[in-house]
Amino acid sequence: MASVRCFIVLCFICAPAFACDYPDEGNMPLRRAVAKVKYLPETEGWAAEMHQAGAVVQYALRLDRPKREHGRCYWPVELRADGKLWRVLYVTPDGKVLKK
Repeated sequence: MASVRCFIVLCFICAPAFACDYPDEGNMPLRRAVAKVKYLPETEGWAAEMHQAGAVVQYALRLDRPKREHGRCYWPVELRADGKLWRVLYVTPDGKVLKK
């Protein structure tokens, strides 16, 4: 029983280690991540089509679901139109690397 309790405590202590480090730049990392995805040529084309069809386009940056790969952390940016998921792209918190 003590080992189970210890495991639970360790999970809560280690949980922040799984999150991406947030750069100390106010809200700029959030805006930069969304802009990196929003202004891709394929995203702009898709958004234009959706707007012409009367759909509402949304870009959702999911800080609660970071992805780690090869020692690098990525934030998922969901692209949605009328609530339907079109694509998820991944951006590093510094906005320098985009992964499809």
